[in-house]
Amino acid sequence: MEIQENILLKNYTTFRIGAAARYFIVVRNKSDLTKAIRWAKEKRLPFFILGGGSNLLVADKGFKGLVIKIQNTKYKILNTKIITGAGIPLAALVALSAKNSLTGLEWASGIPGTAGGAIFGNAGAFGESIADSVSKVEALDVKSLKFKIYDLRHCGFGYRQAIFKKNRNLIIFSIELRLKKDGRERITAKIKEYLDYRKERHPKEPSAGSVFKNINFSELSEKKFPEISQFKERGDIPAAYLVDKCGLKGKIIGGAKISEQHPNFILNFNNAKAKDVEKLIKLAKKKVKKKFGAKLKEEIEYLYSKR
Repeated sequence: MEIQENILLKNYTTFRIGAAARYFIVVRNKSDLTKAIRWAKEKRLPFFILGGGSNLLVADKGFKGLVIKIQNTKYKILNTKIITGAGIPLAALVALSAKNSLTGLEWASGIPGTAGGAIFGNAGAFGESIADSVSKVEALDVKSLKFKIYDLRHCGFGYRQAIFKKNRNLIIFSIELRLKKDGRERITAKIKEYLDYRKERHPKEPSAGSVFKNINFSELSEKKFPEISQFKERGDIPAAYLVDKCGLKGKIIGGAKISEQHPNFILNFNNAKAKDVEKLIKLAKKKVKKKFGAKLKEEIEYLYSKR
């Protein structure tokens, strides 16, 4: 187990923002994960579990505890099941399923991050989510330092939500996915369709993806805002639509900018600081609340020493 010191975290996030972690370790097996947690406990240090860093804003002052990067990527395929470590990149998982003529993960094409991160926040797109394919999750209970199995009904999946997000004492280590057989050509065609969609609509500059969760349709008055009727069938109102309607497309603070292409993305276009991004987040929440009476909630996670 090798614990490194003062590792720059911006190199481990898709935002490319953030100072150093006081301590940093890459974990590839159960033994090292358990040792790392025990070490942090003994030193009375806070710790943070890092996957692909794709949904994360790291503080300008960094993190004074231990960052544990989960990088267990071993997998096995049993008929229509994929059993994999939480550290496997989503892109690799999608490619793996396509290669083995397994359908169910095409929606994740082009989404950065890891399988563990996807489970943590129940990642999804195009009306589907990772919860649709999960059968079991293995997690380390930080309190007992024992690994436990959670089947689908005990994972507490909801919109961008799971038990692992609510209970930070549970660290996702491995996942069992149940998929379905389909023709490889059909699967790869769907993957290409989703990748093309993202290339066309999503900005290329460093970002953390969607900053805010979408708003449930029932939270806004259709009578007061008749233009939202276009979203009635889908059941929620895109956060990007609300931010756009507040005239915030292209808004710049410091080195951060609300994307013109996709207003639910905040871009690091010029060496942005975390404080720049935070100011834009606060501004968007304030404007949307004032105009629509709706409260935007972040989809991204924050990594701060004290918050």
